[in-house]
Amino acid sequence: MNFKTLYIILFTCFSITVQAQDPIFTQYFIIPETLNPGYTGFLETTYAGILHRSQWPDLNLKVDTDYAFVNTWSEKMNSGIGGSVLSHRENNTNYSLTEFNLNYSYRVALNDNWYFRPGIELGFGTKSFGFGGLVLGDQINIGSGTINGSSVDPTVLNNKFTFFDFSAGMLVNNQEAWFGLSLKHLNKPNISFVEEGNVPLDMFFSASMGYEFLLADYIDVLTFPYDTKFLISANYMNQGSYNRLDFGSSLMFKTVYFGVSTATNPWRQSGNSHLVTSVNAFGGLQYEHFKFGLSHDFSTSKIGKSGGIYELSLTYQFDLNVKCFGCPNYENRQ
Repeated sequence: MNFKTLYIILFTCFSITVQAQDPIFTQYFIIPETLNPGYTGFLETTYAGILHRSQWPDLNLKVDTDYAFVNTWSEKMNSGIGGSVLSHRENNTNYSLTEFNLNYSYRVALNDNWYFRPGIELGFGTKSFGFGGLVLGDQINIGSGTINGSSVDPTVLNNKFTFFDFSAGMLVNNQEAWFGLSLKHLNKPNISFVEEGNVPLDMFFSASMGYEFLLADYIDVLTFPYDTKFLISANYMNQGSYNRLDFGSSLMFKTVYFGVSTATNPWRQSGNSHLVTSVNAFGGLQYEHFKFGLSHDFSTSKIGKSGGIYELSLTYQFDLNVKCFGCPNYENRQ
């Protein structure tokens, strides 16, 4: 085994560790299906959306993530059914992840106001690191100056592999508040790029909560319209040694909303880790059935001029005559 092969192995092991972290969206409160299958069909109508995230565009470490979903509701089955596609790409390493998911949730009425919604998610994914062009040491024939087409090196790497994934979650909600728990990758799929290797993907845990209320119910507001709402939300995530806590708030008018959130690293792994990793500004508007969202994360770390992180979201709700909780849908109207 030559030095080049050893370098590839070390680089691959490091990269696998990094890629074990699931993509996380700043606008999770707009499309909570990215976190928890219990949100499937929670609007109790048909709706769809897309979300694009670009991270550190001014660095060679640029990462792009896209998420698309469609959900519908069956009153007869008392269930939400949906599907989603996740695409994650890194420009520097050529690493890519694509995953297709099917979601199902069931609604249980706890009383006249509160509901319990357990959900499951079944996924099929592919990962690739662009190893197809690598040449290992035993493929080089120095005497003839040729390259053998095959290798018996035990560190032969898979250019692409597939895996199955299973996740579960639950949600408790009324019209103004919600609390959800989810656990992804319950089967710990093997994500090793080395043949015969075994690198189980760490389970991803999240706990999210939020409360939405009329501002006029708590304070005497004369400068804002009476139907102005205030939303507070928090989301804790843990995967392996990685943890993150996001919390924020927003003002929601009839067709426009804006707010700010903070991403924190509550259990830092080293003395050089930052407690606050970014401050995130977001806003959006609703026009008839469409909802547009925009966010930008301003990094507080010493990573340099990275360009931050921005996200664009677009959702479409087929029927507006339904109640919405935990999302800037305001008072539903015809």
